[in-house]
Amino acid sequence: MRSVHAVTLAILLAPAGAAAQSMGHGFFFKEPAVQWSVRAGYGVAGASSDIFSFASQQFTLDKKDFSGFNIGSDLDFRVSSRLMLGLGIWYEGSSTPSEYRDFVDQDDLPIEQTTKFQRLPLTASLKFYLTPRGRGIGRFAWIPAKVAPYVGAGGGAMWYSFRQEGDFINQPTMEVFHDSVRSSGWAPEGHAMAGVDVSLTPRLVLTGEGRYTYAKANMDEDFVGFDKIDLSGFAITAGLAIRF
Repeated sequence: MRSVHAVTLAILLAPAGAAAQSMGHGFFFKEPAVQWSVRAGYGVAGASSDIFSFASQQFTLDKKDFSGFNIGSDLDFRVSSRLMLGLGIWYEGSSTPSEYRDFVDQDDLPIEQTTKFQRLPLTASLKFYLTPRGRGIGRFAWIPAKVAPYVGAGGGAMWYSFRQEGDFINQPTMEVFHDSVRSSGWAPEGHAMAGVDVSLTPRLVLTGEGRYTYAKANMDEDFVGFDKIDLSGFAITAGLAIRF
């Protein structure tokens, strides 16, 4: 029985011992090599291509209706004392009901449809901190800075989907019919960002970022005749990060 209790105690104390080796009272014993963040915010879609202009002219849509809330995560790896390599995945989408601006059906009811615009970028970024992320005390302690601003840039691939579903008008016959049209696919993307990390504890970080993304993609055959769809936009996000 004593042996069982001793083994159980050793198992329970093992995580605490491992944590003690990595972080002391208010400091790390070495500079953390990984930072994982989860953030959410709002993204303003550029919506500058002709498909957005056409949809806004035909239906009760505005440019702001293609913007929406976003959520995502970054996993950053230490390259040097001020440089981090980050891998990220993000989702941003909007779903907006609308109706024809200039037409109604034979019962004077609105002709309604819903437009969904979704973007999901997979990114790799380099982040350069403008001030030190922390400072070493002797050989065995590293204290995080309270505030650490950064800038960065990167690239990746973006999946998108532009979909309209509902009732539409056949212009030659003026017949109302139900349909769903969609364009989706992948496109290369590039981005630049600036942000700040605020240490709440040695391990927990409050982080905020502003990011501009540029991307365009060809549209599918449901939208033949339209130029490339504009997937660019600006997003502001905030969230929490954990250092390892």
